[in-house]
Order: sequence, then C-alpha cells, then structure tokens
Amino acid sequence: MPDVDHEMCALKVRILMSLTDDDLHGYEIMRRVEEQTDGRTRMGPGTLYSSIQALLDAGFIAEVASRGEEGLNDARRRYYRLTAAGRKAARDEAERLADVLRVARAKKILRGDHV
Repeated sequence: MPDVDHEMCALKVRILMSLTDDDLHGYEIMRRVEEQTDGRTRMGPGTLYSSIQALLDAGFIAEVASRGEEGLNDARRRYYRLTAAGRKAARDEAERLADVLRVARAKKILRGDHV
C-alpha cells in the first residue's frame, strides 16, 4: 500500500482533484487544473508528466485504455483515472489543508485579516 501519510505537493493534489469526476488525458488535466485555480496554477508538459509518473508510481492514479465515451477517444492519448488509494490520498490532504486553513483563520494571517 502506498504511503499516504506524507504531505503532497500542491500540484500533485491538484492533479488528483482534477481526476475526481472523469478519466482525463494530460492536456485535459492541465486545462482542468488551470480552470480550478482561476489561472493561478499553470504547468508545462515536463512538470505535468513527471508529476503524473510519480502519482502512477505511488498507485494514486492508473493509466486506462480510453475514456469509454464513443467518439471521444484518440489512440495517441493516454487517459488517467483516480484509484481508491488516490481518492483517499486526496481526501486526507484536503482534510490536512482544511486544518491548516482553520489555524490560519484563527491566527488572522489570511489576506484581509487585520491584526
């Protein structure tokens, strides 16, 4: 079983989050991450595919043959799916980040907070 106790880098968490609803290929993952972050997170192909490889190695995502929707598949594209371990890792990291946010709010260190 992969080690899910470590803190994940934000980019890998965003990739996992992008895969929670659909199987996606690399370009769609890049687009979805950018969309989910209102353009604040952009990545090039090298960063994307090295992160994807790390997530594959950890067992958090799996490569799938196709998306399964007729007419939307391209044999040249590799599609990725979130695994049960990946869903748990994303949930665990989201809970950890929610705790960090709770503390930040309590300490009034967020933008707009006044000391």
